[in-house]
Amino acid sequence: MDAIIPVAPDPARAPALPVAMAPPTPPQTVRRPTARATERATARATVASRAPSAARALAALVALAAFGALPGAAAAQAPPPTAPPPALDAAARERLEARVRALVDSAALPSLAVAVARDGVVLWEAGFGHADLARRVPATPATLYSVASISKPITATAVLRLVEQGRVRLDQPLDDWLPARLDGAGGDRARATVAHALSHTAGIPLHYRFFWVDAAERPDVGRTLARYGRVVFPPGAVYSYSNLGYGLLGELVARAGGTSYERYVRDHVFRPLGMTRSTIGTGVGVAGRAVRYDAERRAIVDYDFDHRAASAVFTSAHELLRFGMFHLGTPPRTADGRVDGAWRAPLADSTRLRMQRVATPGDTAAGYGLGWAIGHDQGARRVMHTGGMPGVATVLALYPEARVAVVALANQSSAIPMRVAEEIAAAVLPGDGAARLAASRAAWRPIPPAGSGPAVSPGFAPPAALLGEWRGTVRTHEGSLPLVLRVSGDEVRLRLGDRPGLWTLLNGATLRDGVLRGRAVGTIPTRDASSRPHVLALELRLAGDTLAGWVAAQATTPTNDFSLSSYAALRRAPERAAAAPSPSPSPGER
Repeated sequence: MDAIIPVAPDPARAPALPVAMAPPTPPQTVRRPTARATERATARATVASRAPSAARALAALVALAAFGALPGAAAAQAPPPTAPPPALDAAARERLEARVRALVDSAALPSLAVAVARDGVVLWEAGFGHADLARRVPATPATLYSVASISKPITATAVLRLVEQGRVRLDQPLDDWLPARLDGAGGDRARATVAHALSHTAGIPLHYRFFWVDAAERPDVGRTLARYGRVVFPPGAVYSYSNLGYGLLGELVARAGGTSYERYVRDHVFRPLGMTRSTIGTGVGVAGRAVRYDAERRAIVDYDFDHRAASAVFTSAHELLRFGMFHLGTPPRTADGRVDGAWRAPLADSTRLRMQRVATPGDTAAGYGLGWAIGHDQGARRVMHTGGMPGVATVLALYPEARVAVVALANQSSAIPMRVAEEIAAAVLPGDGAARLAASRAAWRPIPPAGSGPAVSPGFAPPAALLGEWRGTVRTHEGSLPLVLRVSGDEVRLRLGDRPGLWTLLNGATLRDGVLRGRAVGTIPTRDASSRPHVLALELRLAGDTLAGWVAAQATTPTNDFSLSSYAALRRAPERAAAAPSPSPSPGER
């Protein structure tokens, strides 16, 4: 899924990766949150789960050594190191474990699983807390977690496998592989390629929707395409994170692979890498998985998506680490440096490295590649992906030059896995880890709750080309709504619909690379959107006298059920209209 509070690989340049907007709330037997449940979900849980001992973690690590057996030829993507990389000594491991346990306890996380490797050798794996609170099942490196958007680099690997097999071209229109054509509302759909979809530059908006397994409604790709399958930006022009785009890549994998998306990924990604327990789906009936919990540590009802290829993988810290090793070009090795003979690379080195090159407009050192966010951390280049949904917070971070992979998986929405991943990286990257870690801790801040940020982001200074009044429409699948924006030197106000006096402030307004982003109070009166309380989110690209892109209804329930995007296009109003005084804010706007 992944909603809308960003965790960026590089605060300066890299595009943000969405994580869960708010903690999820419904208990196991309730699907739709009530107003009281919504209010309760803001409370902090106070009881921290107990972590397994170091001895247990080490025993689990030994037991996991046999995982991943698959007959096949040994991979030789990277030359063997001249000597095995030094492992964390007992004292360093003890300090790191104590720090991670303190972070887990500080947030009262139900559980966390971590893993780190260098040069293909596992340095440390551990589980903290309980994967299932009701049954008191301890978390281990083998526990299967929902990893949310870390599904995207896994899907990208499957797509690139099809490219290597000659079944798909990166420059091929995505439309060629869909059950119905995209709507070219804001850009030429025929120019939206497979490569564009992999890098979130196809012009397809965010869009996600949960389908609760205890409800009658089920995902329907045809219906989603008909209602929300629009190209809203010129392909290649804008980075716009899109779960729908990756969901459509799942359709490509199924059609080009001649089987289901799930089976193709299993046969061509999971099995070669020894990820024998990893799976894709709702999680129902999956043995050994972590239960997903809300902020009050209540179990969340399982859910499905209309974009499975973006969000639906379940895997363990141990197996996800093997995936990370592949993308580093460091096959799994025993402690004496021998390559795991059961491991096979699903892609050639050249393809793997191509995935890690920035493909988004602008800076070539930071941005998004083909399934990966590229930036920097602690002075090192970092290739990574995060994941966040109700009951999920995950990180997979690769440091290619140091040949280090780090995994942190939690079964509750939280910023802690990112903090933990950075702490682990600081402990194992070359150089002065203590100084690096101190600087990292000093710079780190937790993600603020949704809606708590300033009305205008620091540094928001719209250029003259954006100032004034803009008029146009939001085109939903049920009809069009008038939209007006007024941009001054320090704020943006908008009015959606035909109620002349109802203006709202665009909160968190930013303008970056010519794209205006923010959120505001308002409603979109379609049947889909009206099923939940929601606010408006928008991404509009400035091009001459036109602002165009998407406006979405984003659910404000703690489960953040959906982001339903519609095409929006506005033109600059005559100057006399633009010069009209801005309306006074409505009560409660500030």
